[in-house]
Amino acid sequence: MQSALLPQQVRAGRALVDWSQSRLAEGAGVSLSTIKDFEAGRREPIRASLAAIRSALEAAGVEFIAENGGGAGVRLRKGDT
Repeated sequence: MQSALLPQQVRAGRALVDWSQSRLAEGAGVSLSTIKDFEAGRREPIRASLAAIRSALEAAGVEFIAENGGGAGVRLRKGDT
C-alpha cells in the first residue's frame, strides 16, 4: 500500500524535475486548480487524482519516501539526474 501523498512532497517533486503546476496538471490529467488547491492545502483531491499526480511525478523520475519516523520526502531516482 502506498503512503499518503503530501502537498509538500508534490511541490518538492515538481521542483526536482523543474515542472510548473501546469505541466504536472497536464501530465497527470487533472485540472490546474486541483494541483494549486492541493499544494496550498485548501483541499485534498480524490484518490484517483492523487494516484495520477503520483504516477506522473514517478514517471518523471521522482521517488517518494515514506514517513518511517524520519519525515516523508522525495528524491530523484539514481540515473535520473
